[in-house]
Amino acid sequence: MAVSLEREPAVNEGSFDQFDAIIIGAGVSGLCQLYHLRRLGLKVRLFEEGGGVGGTWYWNRYPGCRFDSESYTYGYSFSEELLREWDWKEHFSAQPDTERYLNFVADKFDLRRDIQLNTRVASAVFDDRQNCWEVRMEQGGSARARFLITAVGILSAPYTPPIAGLESFKGVRFHTGRWPQEPPKLEGKRVAVIGTGASAVQLIPEIAKVVGHLTVFQRRPNYCAPLRNGKIDPETMKKIKASYPEIFRRTNETTAAFIHDFDPRSIYDVTPAERLARFEELWEQRGFAKWLSLFHDINTDPKANEIYAEFVRNKIRERVKDPAVAEKLTPKDYPFGAKRIPLESGYYEAYNRDNVTLVDLRESPIERITPTGIKTRAAEYEFDVIIFATGFDAVTGALSKIDIRGKGGMSFKDRWAHGPRTYLGMQTAGFPNMFIISAAAFANLPRCIEMLVEWVADCIRYMGEKGLTRIEATPQAEDAWVRHSAELAGHSFLTRGDAGGDSWFLGANIPGKDRVFLLYANSFPAYRKECREAADKGYEGFLLQ
Repeated sequence: MAVSLEREPAVNEGSFDQFDAIIIGAGVSGLCQLYHLRRLGLKVRLFEEGGGVGGTWYWNRYPGCRFDSESYTYGYSFSEELLREWDWKEHFSAQPDTERYLNFVADKFDLRRDIQLNTRVASAVFDDRQNCWEVRMEQGGSARARFLITAVGILSAPYTPPIAGLESFKGVRFHTGRWPQEPPKLEGKRVAVIGTGASAVQLIPEIAKVVGHLTVFQRRPNYCAPLRNGKIDPETMKKIKASYPEIFRRTNETTAAFIHDFDPRSIYDVTPAERLARFEELWEQRGFAKWLSLFHDINTDPKANEIYAEFVRNKIRERVKDPAVAEKLTPKDYPFGAKRIPLESGYYEAYNRDNVTLVDLRESPIERITPTGIKTRAAEYEFDVIIFATGFDAVTGALSKIDIRGKGGMSFKDRWAHGPRTYLGMQTAGFPNMFIISAAAFANLPRCIEMLVEWVADCIRYMGEKGLTRIEATPQAEDAWVRHSAELAGHSFLTRGDAGGDSWFLGANIPGKDRVFLLYANSFPAYRKECREAADKGYEGFLLQ
């Protein structure tokens, strides 16, 4: 279906490339949005900083990188033909296969002709008189469009702590989120990994097999759980394909859009023996079952949580031979589930290797990076390679790196200085025709993304049919949404700022960043309902012109 958008004549129109919509980012969100807008017959240009499509799955190519949600719940659902043609190789797809999948999508739907790679967007400024966005690139060049859609991802701005002496290091250093395109030679090298979050938990078991010596600098231990990955044989893949309608129905109904969902029973509804049997049953299952299928009150009741937290601690202790190392790897000062649970394959066993050393930074903090390695309060270490697995400036970081200016030159970075300010997670007041496409709710990312992408496409189609040229969240709707989101954030250990998890969901990993839960803390079905009802009521909460 082609949508007709009235175009107002632009000043010096010939100096700009003209489009109906500009998308920033060629990851899971951007590719999906491009597909849906192209189906409307719109002229679209997508700008991507990287040298290939894939977003997260282009940049994060470190050994061991893979999904922690089931592959068949992660892929796009918008095309039955795509679902029939693509075969997943593993229950939790590795980065190379996922990158191939997204390239397959780009080729199958001929998306590349509207994608400009190796292009970093420096600024996006709204021209109120012309009612359009002017986008300028760092490499030079500019473009204009009625609609601006940011699809830059929530974990795409790598964070490296400003450690003294960082620039003095004579060896090789990099962040897991910007792993070199040419794989670094780690065989036989003295390697440091700083951080033990989700990326490090995947990386460490893999490189421990090849490096000369690996020293892991742990800032804080995590409750890690076994991924239990496995290959998918042709017969199993055939069954999965036949089950896709049920899989996507299930993910639309569960709290976080995974195939797992919380047990409606209280932990106190069963006997201690039944409780332990349930814990053991979940522990043997794949993926997030051991988190997202728990008794519901483990997420909110400190005593219930401690029962399960100690179960997990004992699982860690069973796998690490040195009791002193095991205790360093065992969280004791925050609840289970106050952070996203890293899923691992052989992580704890890596510390049983003779060539792996664990340094607890709470006991001996890093004082500085030296030309030859790392100096802590207690010792000095020499390295050939330093790998920062120190996470991301989540949700707000990537957007803040672009100089986005709305009506009257309003700074987007300033508007978001104390956390995201949106209505429905999609628009910020004062920034007309700009849509933010990311995992706005705590949910399996592509399931949330597809819903948002389709919502935006439907909105633009509606505007074309009604002869409208502008949509903007009202300040009142934005204020109400921010208050509503803050109220919801007090309901679980993951979303509460006082639970002690200090996770990236709260911005607590970035010094000076306000502690605000960065996503919408309601269930995915509830979030989808909010978005649908706003659209059904003629885009209530938005000003349309």
